[in-house]
Amino acid sequence: MDTALSQSPPDAISPSVVDNVAVARLYGEPLFAMPTDLYIPPDALEVFLEAFEGPLDLLLYLIRKQNFNILDIPLASVTVQYLAYVEQIRKTNLELASEYLLMAAMLIEIKSRMLLPPKKSAEGEEAEDPRAELVRRLLEYEQMKLAAARLDNLPVIGRDFLRAQVAVEQSLVTRFPDVEPDELRAAWLDILKRAKLNQHHTITREQLSVREHMSIVLKRLQGRRFATFEDLFDVSRGPQVLVVTFIAMLELSREHLLEVTQAEAFAPIYVRLAYQPA
Repeated sequence: MDTALSQSPPDAISPSVVDNVAVARLYGEPLFAMPTDLYIPPDALEVFLEAFEGPLDLLLYLIRKQNFNILDIPLASVTVQYLAYVEQIRKTNLELASEYLLMAAMLIEIKSRMLLPPKKSAEGEEAEDPRAELVRRLLEYEQMKLAAARLDNLPVIGRDFLRAQVAVEQSLVTRFPDVEPDELRAAWLDILKRAKLNQHHTITREQLSVREHMSIVLKRLQGRRFATFEDLFDVSRGPQVLVVTFIAMLELSREHLLEVTQAEAFAPIYVRLAYQPA
């Protein structure tokens, strides 16, 4: 097999042989040696496994990760781990490490106070545990962190749901309900009843014109915003005139010159012009 390879040109080498001796492949071509001028920045391969929002967050993480009692913190063990993390930060970001170094100094100071004999107060009471203030701050921070997590889990507009938008067309013109035929009939019968109370026993023959009474009704409505249905009838002139006036109103309504409206069911009926005179 070695003889066959030595007699064949370089291009005839099989891919399996190339893969066994090549360091890597660059754009599909085998690379047999690492380039001597290759430069990789020191921070190119840095990986941050944990991201903390401050010294208290890091300290709380170390305590909860190892299931320490927060009311009885083993400062020696926690401080060593804390300083190891701060040292990693200091190598890359000295400005960020300064904030963590302040907490490290506080941990060392608390630990040194715990090594000294406790001093009793003037009243004979034992001195407060040097860790008490730190424990209080940790508990308050943990409560705020849990509350922030609960708030973050609430539905947020734009992230979890979208606001529904519905376009509603609103007209500036007030639309009154249509007058039912039964209500118009009841109003007409009421006018007839009132006319019978004023009828005379004089027999006359009068030529009545619907067109003429249409003009009379329009004149009565001129300059008025609206008029009640009853105001347009002259009950003193007898049923004949009332009938012609009623027919005139129906004709004007059919020709869309009048509007007959009422505010609500069983309310008074009003009549008004359906146009504005020039």
